[in-house]
Amino acid sequence: MIVCKSPREIERMRHANVLVADVLAQLTEMVQPGVTTADLDAAAERLVRAAGAEPAFKGYRGYPATLCASINDEVVHGIPANRALAAGDIISLDMGVKLDGFYGDSAVTVPVGPITPEVQRLLTVTREALYQGIEQVRLGHRVSDIGHAIQAHVEAAGFSVVREFVGHGIGAQLHEAPQIANYGEPGRGERLAEGMVLAIEPMVNMGRAAVKVLRDGWTAVTRDGSWSAHFEHTVAVTKDGPLVLTERSKTTAAS
Repeated sequence: MIVCKSPREIERMRHANVLVADVLAQLTEMVQPGVTTADLDAAAERLVRAAGAEPAFKGYRGYPATLCASINDEVVHGIPANRALAAGDIISLDMGVKLDGFYGDSAVTVPVGPITPEVQRLLTVTREALYQGIEQVRLGHRVSDIGHAIQAHVEAAGFSVVREFVGHGIGAQLHEAPQIANYGEPGRGERLAEGMVLAIEPMVNMGRAAVKVLRDGWTAVTRDGSWSAHFEHTVAVTKDGPLVLTERSKTTAAS
């Protein structure tokens, strides 16, 4: 069942999502050669709890950390560890919080120092694809319109869209209906209605789309070893168009 939120509930959700955006911004500033994913995870949990929120991922279905930290060919759900970042890497930082009864969720992929033009293009195209999807978040559109827009942009650039992992509704639960695939034909699935809140999150590979999950039961990597990027925003459906809830606060954005 899809749960539509009232304007008051969306405002409460905005607080949770702005916190996620602000924490991710601070983690992004920490990213440099020699920093470990465990360092980033510890900072994430500290910042979340200091703001009076709870990490959304820690303990969720047994996940052991606050942050998902996925490096290079790791697509999603990389478990933080004492692994140091190296110059030229990319790292996906995916994080959620629960605050005042509602969840926030967002992800960014960050370069570790200078990266190759080809890898930078991967990041640029993936982020652009996210916004192509967000543009479809309008009253009367269908859920599949989002995925179709993402897929069209990604494949036109010569990259591949991951099929096994999808976006989702979000609200009082971290994962709600509907599921939002990042591919597919337009005009299918649920019709978007005012008050729906969606976590849209394209995962894009430089090589083939196929992925596999490692023995830890969480970390998904590309089967061909190609690098992967992941960007995510939480977006509300309003009568005026898409409202991105995971925008940084003015204070953090100005710092």
